[in-house]
Amino acid sequence: MPVNLTANSISAINGGDVNSKPLVQVLDIKLIGNTQERYRLLISDSVATQHAMLATQLNDRVKSALVRKGSVIQLIDYICSTVQNRKIIVVLNMETIIPDCDIIGNPRMLSESDSVPQKLALDTSGRPPLTNNSSVGAQSSACTSSSNGKNSSFQNPGNNMQSFRPTVQPPYQPPPNYKHHGAIMRNEAPARIIPIAALNPYQGRWAIKARVTAKGDIRRFNNAKGDGKVFSFDLLDSDGGEIRVTCFNAVVDRFHDTIEVGKVYVISKGSLKAARKNFNHLNNEWEIFLETTSTVDPCPDEDSSIPRQQFSFRPISEIENVESNSILDVIGVVVTVNPSVPILRKNGMETQRRILNLKDQSGRSVELTLWGDFCNREGQQLQETVENGTFPVLAVKAGKINDFSGKSIGTISSTQLFIDPDFPEAHSLRDWFDRGGKNTSSHSISREFIPGGGPRNEIRKSLAQIKDEGLGRSDKPDWITVKATTSFIKTDTFCYTACPLMIGDRQCNKKVTKSGNSRWLCDRCNQEFEECDYRYLLQVQVQDHTGLTWVTAFQEAGEEILGCSAKELYVLKYESEDDNTKFAETIRTCLFTEFLFRLKIKEEIYGDEQRVKITVVKAERVNYSEESKFLLAMI
Repeated sequence: MPVNLTANSISAINGGDVNSKPLVQVLDIKLIGNTQERYRLLISDSVATQHAMLATQLNDRVKSALVRKGSVIQLIDYICSTVQNRKIIVVLNMETIIPDCDIIGNPRMLSESDSVPQKLALDTSGRPPLTNNSSVGAQSSACTSSSNGKNSSFQNPGNNMQSFRPTVQPPYQPPPNYKHHGAIMRNEAPARIIPIAALNPYQGRWAIKARVTAKGDIRRFNNAKGDGKVFSFDLLDSDGGEIRVTCFNAVVDRFHDTIEVGKVYVISKGSLKAARKNFNHLNNEWEIFLETTSTVDPCPDEDSSIPRQQFSFRPISEIENVESNSILDVIGVVVTVNPSVPILRKNGMETQRRILNLKDQSGRSVELTLWGDFCNREGQQLQETVENGTFPVLAVKAGKINDFSGKSIGTISSTQLFIDPDFPEAHSLRDWFDRGGKNTSSHSISREFIPGGGPRNEIRKSLAQIKDEGLGRSDKPDWITVKATTSFIKTDTFCYTACPLMIGDRQCNKKVTKSGNSRWLCDRCNQEFEECDYRYLLQVQVQDHTGLTWVTAFQEAGEEILGCSAKELYVLKYESEDDNTKFAETIRTCLFTEFLFRLKIKEEIYGDEQRVKITVVKAERVNYSEESKFLLAMI
């Protein structure tokens, strides 16, 4: 089937044309990039060739062989950018016209001088002037091979040499069916609005139209360059593309008060850099950084084609297997809300914390921790609603996963909370809850505060599973709950002497030794004192129906197991006059007692040997009434 490429279109693209949608041929494809796959093409318009870069969203066209060497394609959306002082065409959208074809014409590599502006030079007849290298002869070619397997233009070497003589590149005249845009200076033309998904660092001038879905607070920082401030906001366009925009220092002052969540803006003249995935959860490899020359223009007419928000909800049952620090969206019914309490952060600043629980149709519930202003805004509203007997649906956008005590979710600066939102997932969840979901038992994947009881983790394992599943051997510790019986306690070294001095609001607890004057000395505090403290360091053997293992219990857990303080037990053993009778009775009383042990399992190095250390974080005697309810819910 004969095909004509759009002759001289590459020269026109270099001159600023972005509207002609030309037909070109792919002469070569090369995979480049170390951290990210990108494809570089060599394209031809039958007269000239030039390198082009595929936008990453088009990579699948190459992988599926829809575009390959010899393919004739039509460029739909494209721009010409300068990369390392060399012009390159960035292909944002295209269509394959013919998957496979012989080489058309005798193209040569385009030079800078060959580029022509969109303002066209016409002869007196109104047509572009012709040259010796006629575009008609160059383009007329069949896309089927001749009998010798070669294109006819390559059969006469002498003629080919003639065709490669340097000639003056003819000015470009777009086909009549394209609109004429008039003479526009390239640097003065308004940037073309493109989809967020098409953004890449190879573009020169661009603009996007998108809605602000989230806006962070101004954060201040200090580094080697001095003090600074930063804030970010997230954008969503009509094609579903999302990207984060970040502003620093003077740019913060310029745009922070301008940006409003829910408003639509046209943004241009920013720079694109790789997204920092430890701070940026959006599904985009790039991030926009606004500069002093950037523009952010509000759109007076709201674009209804751009959604207000975009969610990717995960069922609560899937969160149990999600990695810690992951960012995700979740929706559930709020079943409990705890009061807000003040918390002192590590930096000495005080903040508020409020814990609530969500459940959904997956048969699981999860703990959601609200921090800071979320406690007094949405948190207070949720508490009042639940106290009135109504259980609202809550959608969480960008919650952060924590695995400190089972899997839980926490708010971060970019988190958004939507109470009883108006979209299908919320209506479906409400219908399920009202039709009986309210009374359905849910298996908690988090630490759950039971009225009248202590914290309990419902993620149960057996002792055999600790070894069989290789728990504790990953980078972070595993947290499990085991129902087991105490079978033996080492009594020769059940506690240690500890420093009683206070460091800030915490006790030192460092091990102390006796000095020469019979006083206790703390190397950490570099002080001496008359009386020391005693803290548990219990080695306990526990067993269940699958096996037994040794665990370590420190102060609080030791008190929960033995029912008395380490100092009281020390006095019974070493200072009592009843020959250790009461000491032995205290130990005997707690043996063969069933506990729910909350365990932290982590591999540690002792000398040159790696061992899995199992530490008791919480020990709670089994409440058989509550345990029966738990087993019934599991059934």
